[in-house]
Amino acid sequence: MEETPFITVEGPIGVGKTSLAKAISKHFHFALLKEIVDQNPFLGKFYENIEEWSFQTEMFFLCNRYKQLGDISTHYLSKKQAVIADYHIFKNLIFAQRTLGSEEYQKYYQIYQILTSGTPKPNVIIYLNASLETLLARIQSRGREIEKNISPLYLERLSIDYEEAITSFEMSHPEIPVLRFNGDEMDFVKNKDDLQYILDKLSLSFKSDSLTNTILE
Repeated sequence: MEETPFITVEGPIGVGKTSLAKAISKHFHFALLKEIVDQNPFLGKFYENIEEWSFQTEMFFLCNRYKQLGDISTHYLSKKQAVIADYHIFKNLIFAQRTLGSEEYQKYYQIYQILTSGTPKPNVIIYLNASLETLLARIQSRGREIEKNISPLYLERLSIDYEEAITSFEMSHPEIPVLRFNGDEMDFVKNKDDLQYILDKLSLSFKSDSLTNTILE
């Protein structure tokens, strides 16, 4: 049985996940799933004091992403409508491992395993990475008040964590294609050729994996 396309875009803060997900949604006529960020009431406090506010922040994200994935399964994937999301729920573990103490992380991991056991899994992942300089420049250019206190050291470590996590994911999930793109070498927001390159690679991934077609034009 062919699978309904469910694609996720991942990468560190500021790399352009939402911009790319929107562009893919528009081009292929996919439903768009955007993660809730600004509505997290703990996030501003988290960037000011990571140790004190990390557990509350991560639990808010986990519960909201769990609810979102349940909704897209009911309202889109079950009806054979393709979806592009600007996150993969495994990002919760990347952030939690970086910010939580060992005891809190073990509790968090148990909850994560329970909540994600029945959630839909993507059949293609797009992974974006970029240098610290590029990430900081893009964060500054978008001017989100809530991100003004992000530490460059935290962002640099997070980027390393992402690289390790996606490499591990590729090894443990060889059946799921991971398409990697370097944000230092391309700007898919300002350069139409860069965007088209990504769209073409995604189209090839659809065809090679016999994913459903309803939207490829």
